[in-house]
Amino acid sequence: MSDASDVSDGPHQDQPLVTAGTELGDATAAMILVHGRGATARSIVQMGREVHREGVALLAPQAERNEWYPNSFLAPVESNEPGRSSGLQAIRNAIETATDAGIPTERILVLGFSQGACLASEFVARNPRRYGGLVALSGGLIGDEIEADDYADTDGDLDGTPAFLGCSDVDPHIPEERVHETARVLEELNADVTERIYEGMGHGVNEDELETVAELVAELVSGSR
Repeated sequence: MSDASDVSDGPHQDQPLVTAGTELGDATAAMILVHGRGATARSIVQMGREVHREGVALLAPQAERNEWYPNSFLAPVESNEPGRSSGLQAIRNAIETATDAGIPTERILVLGFSQGACLASEFVARNPRRYGGLVALSGGLIGDEIEADDYADTDGDLDGTPAFLGCSDVDPHIPEERVHETARVLEELNADVTERIYEGMGHGVNEDELETVAELVAELVSGSR
């Protein structure tokens, strides 16, 4: 993968990987679930259970002290290190756990909410290849400014990976424009992007988003994409 070199001793590397759903050895697909600030791996696994299908392993890395990085995702990248890089590594490690069990990357969906959505979208954009999907709920790419060229320099592209971005137009943490910027970068990397902005929702997840994720998970199992 084309992101910076592996992080072996970051703050999140000694944290557990919570597993649920179908046992890895029996699974044909996997969801990597990345929790938000102040939440836990176990809490986002509950979201995963709501959309789970037989054959899908659920893998959720845990952040140290329930926080991937200290500042807003809109702050300069350097101010969120080493947490940002360590969080990206936690996603990488979870994906490798799935691929080591024989699940191909094109059947691995990466989903995050809030701070986890920021990390999930950042990881996929910086490590482009064909994934089973990307779901970023109330989040976007990380940094004070987003330069498409920073992501275009990576090797390869997303090869039609389905990407769903859902957010409110009045989210107190996520500016709508950052969601649009994230969609543009992913489209330039050849993702199949669906973006939905929900009027007046605030910072949360709604039924339409869960139904969309459930459809992606069904496609993951059936191999229809």
